[in-house]
Formats: sequence, structure tokens, C-alpha cells
Amino acid sequence: MSKILAYEQKDTWIHELSGVTKLIFFLMWSIVSMLSYDTRVLVVMVIFSLVIFYMSKTKWKQVGAVFNMIMIFLLLNIIAVFIFSPYQGVKIYGSRTDLFHIIGPYTMTAEQLFYEGNMILKYFTIIPAALMFFVTTDPSEFAASLNKVGIHYNIGYAIAIALRYIPDVQGDFTKIKHAQEARGIEMSGKASLISRIKNVAAIIFPLIFSSMSRIDTISNAMELRGFGKHKKRTWYYARPLKRNDYLTIGVVVIFAVIGLYITFHNGSRFYNPF
Repeated sequence: MSKILAYEQKDTWIHELSGVTKLIFFLMWSIVSMLSYDTRVLVVMVIFSLVIFYMSKTKWKQVGAVFNMIMIFLLLNIIAVFIFSPYQGVKIYGSRTDLFHIIGPYTMTAEQLFYEGNMILKYFTIIPAALMFFVTTDPSEFAASLNKVGIHYNIGYAIAIALRYIPDVQGDFTKIKHAQEARGIEMSGKASLISRIKNVAAIIFPLIFSSMSRIDTISNAMELRGFGKHKKRTWYYARPLKRNDYLTIGVVVIFAVIGLYITFHNGSRFYNPF
């Protein structure tokens, strides 16, 4: 069974980086992507994201299901933007170039197409980096990294446990699904969409109860061991920064400064080719 967003140790320089380095990289990368609508900066970020994603040797089975869900959300987002604000690009770029009429008040303009194209680029600058971050960082080391940048270790542990148990929850989902199918509840493509949606309840409720039982077991075990008694704690999985860590942090900081300068040097974060 494939595991989504599951950490796997591999022999790559990305896996050898400290969790602090990867967290700083992800935060800086996300900030530039969120602030910039400069197509030139976004294209460079997409290319670089795909390159480092390839270098991380991440398997499709680790991220495929999450990627597909993000693509569905992206499609819905793009359609919703056009429906509720079909001339947002015209307002931003200050010109209008009609391409073709669709229906009623909806006309596709080059400016709107360019604006929504930038939105798609922004997604693809973040998606590879985010997926790579989750599958190349040990959850325990990630908790130590969060604590090292000032986040309380209770929050770090909660996030780490959530990441660690994603594969277990997925396994429970598959087991419950197979058990329900053995009882005659059809959930394959043979059943209608409405029937499958109704039958999902036969999986969701047992999955919720099993997850709650798992949470109760973990919380009791942590409480019996005195977790949270002290304000600070040491970390077994904390990894010290090495030469590659400092180089990576330096490169991403320099790139962020250059990217934001290119974005805002003309007084607007929107690159206007019109």
C-alpha cells in the first residue's frame, strides 16, 4: 500500500539538511511566492522548485493523492475567480484586450488570462517545495526545528505526531474500506456517485472512532511520562547546522531579497507586459 506524505530516508543532500534549514527555506520561499505577481520571478521559482523536487528523489506514490486534491482545488479556484471577477486582470493592468466572448457578461481578456496564469504559477512554486518538505523531513526532527525557531515544544510535538500518523490513518481507512466491501457495501466505480457518497459514512465514522482511540492512547502515554511538565526540553533528533545548511540558508535569503526587489522596484508587485 502506498503511503502519502510519509517520510523516507534517502541518500540525497536534501535529506541531509537540518530541519531548521528546510523550515527556513520553506518559509522564505512561501513569502516570496505569496507576495510576488511578477511572472519572471515566478517562472524562475517554478523551475527551481521542480529541479529540487527531482533531486529529492520523491516518489509519486508519496505525494500523488495530495497533488491531485490540490489540482482540483486549483481548478475550482481559477473558475471561481473568473466567475466572480472576470475583469480583475483588466483592473490590475489598466488595459483591455478581448480574446473571445463566452456568454452574457463574460468575455475572456488577455489581461485576465495573464492574471490567472500567474495564479497557477504561484501554486506551482509552492506545491513541489511543500510536498518535498514533508517527505524529506523526519517528523521528530521537524518538531525539534520548530522549537529551535521559538515555537513551544507542545505545538511542535502535536504537528510531528499528526505528520507521523498520516500513513497509519491511511492504513486504517483502507482496512475499514475493505471490511465494508466484504460486507456487501459497494464503493468501487461500479456504484453510482450518489451511492458511493452515501456509503462513505460507513468508512468515516469507524475511522473517526479509531482515530479518537489512538489519540486517547497517545495522550495517556505522554501524560504518564510527564510530558509538558517543564518549560524546555532536549531533543534526541535535533541536527546541528553544517556547511550545506548555511549555504542553503544564504542562497534562499539572497534569492528572496532579489525576488522581492524585482517585484517591488517599480512600485507594484504585478509585472505588466501590456
